[in-house]
Parts: sequence; structure tokens; C-alpha cells
Amino acid sequence: MSATSTRPSHRATHRATARGGAGGAGGAAGGHRTGPAAAASQALTMAYRGLLRIRHDPQRLFDVVALPVVATVMFANVFGGAVAGGIEEYLPRLVPGVLVQIAVTASVVTGVQLRDDRDRGVFDRFRSLPIARTAPLAGSLLADVVRYVVAVGITVLVGAAMGYRPESWAGLALGGLLVVVCAFALSWVFAFLGMVMRSASAVQGASMLVLMPLSFMSNALVPVETMPGWMRAIAEVNPITHMVSAVRALAAGDPAAGPVGWSLLGAVVVLAVMAPLTVRAYVRTE
Repeated sequence: MSATSTRPSHRATHRATARGGAGGAGGAAGGHRTGPAAAASQALTMAYRGLLRIRHDPQRLFDVVALPVVATVMFANVFGGAVAGGIEEYLPRLVPGVLVQIAVTASVVTGVQLRDDRDRGVFDRFRSLPIARTAPLAGSLLADVVRYVVAVGITVLVGAAMGYRPESWAGLALGGLLVVVCAFALSWVFAFLGMVMRSASAVQGASMLVLMPLSFMSNALVPVETMPGWMRAIAEVNPITHMVSAVRALAAGDPAAGPVGWSLLGAVVVLAVMAPLTVRAYVRTE
């Protein structure tokens, strides 16, 4: 009688222990709460992990090394004579335009890589760690800043090799910094696509569908005055146009408060809208 009465008790205890253990694991993995400083530190740690991946696989930088060379040389020879009468005269217009285009294009890879990592279960491995849930996401985006810096640097080097000499190298450096900041902001758009779309190829296709009109319906390669009226109206409000105008003005030593202000405002708006949406999508898919 005594043995019979203790069995349910043992079973109940076993079930309670199992539930408690599962709950404890879930609390460590999904319910862990960290302060802003700790979350920022963890995001930087995950960013360092991303940099190590680049170090061990330098081919991840292939696009931001090869594309600036190909684009600068090709566009200079294709459009130089038609737009400015010669390659050398076209370079002050071309280099800032390609600089912006390549950096923005590089931000697309962020979304594609995030989708690929989720498909391979990379982020699942972080759930059991006592870190902020958003640290892996933020770390991935921060690590890609290196790609934007490389894209900007290679574009400037290729332009200089072809004869480009800005009036203000310091202004060009500030313009490059502005482009990196804006590219980081735009990367949240593509990161969001990486969270909500089902495959890396779908993310890449959708991203290029957004990016192609933005890149070419702008003043990056040709003056907007030569465009049809409807296209010119779009180009004049295109954020790419504002970024290119800002870099050109800074490199030329001209007043640049207007385009710089619009570019930074656009970056802040994109971050304010897309960062929460991306984080929410990321958390929901866990």
C-alpha cells in the first residue's frame, strides 16, 4: 500500500522536474534579459566573430574588391565621352557616383547572408547562450561595415589610378564616411527581407529589384536634366541622388550642408523604421 501510494508522487515529481528543467533552459536561452551596455558589448563580440569569418574566408570581400574596378573602368569608358567629353573630365562626376552605388550594392549581401545563415541553423546555436537575442543580428550588420569601407577605399584608389584628383581629399574622406553610415542604414532594409523571405535567392532577387531603379534613376552616372520629366522627378527625390550630390560637393570643397543633411535624415528615418521591424521579424522567427 505504501509503495503504491508513492509511485504517483514519484511520477509527479519527475514531471515537475522535467517542466522546471525545460523552463530553466528556455529562460536561459530565450528569456535572458541584458542591459543596453551588455547588449552592445555582445553585439560587438558577434561583430568580431563576423570579422573572423572574413579573415578565414577572404573571398567574402571579392565583390567589394572586384566591382569597384569593373564599374569605374567600364562606366568611365562608356559614358565619359558622351557625358563630359572625355574620361578625365568625367571622373569627378563618376567616382562619387560609383562610390555610392557600390557601397549600397554591398549592403544587399547582408540580407542574403542572414537568410543563408538562418537556413543553415547558425542562429539556432546562439539560443542557448546567455546573450541578448538581437546580438547575433546586430553583430552581423556591424561586421558588414568593413565591406562598405573596403568598397569605398577601392573605388577611390581606382579613380586615383585613372587620374581622379578631388579638390579636397579631406572632404572626400568625409563623403566616404557618410556613404558608410548610409549603407549601414540601408542594410537594415535588406536584413528585413532576409528575415521575412524564405530563401537566399529570393532575398537577392527582391533586393536587386529595389536597388536597380534606385541606383540608375539617379544622378550617379548622368545628369538628371537629360532624363524624361517623370524619371527626373523620381531622380531628384531619390536618396541615392542626395548621397552622390553630398559626396561630390564635399570632394569639390563646395557647400554641402543641404545634400549631407538630407542624406543623414534619410539614414535616420530608415533606421527608425526598419530596425524595429527587422528585430521583430528576427525574434518572431526564433
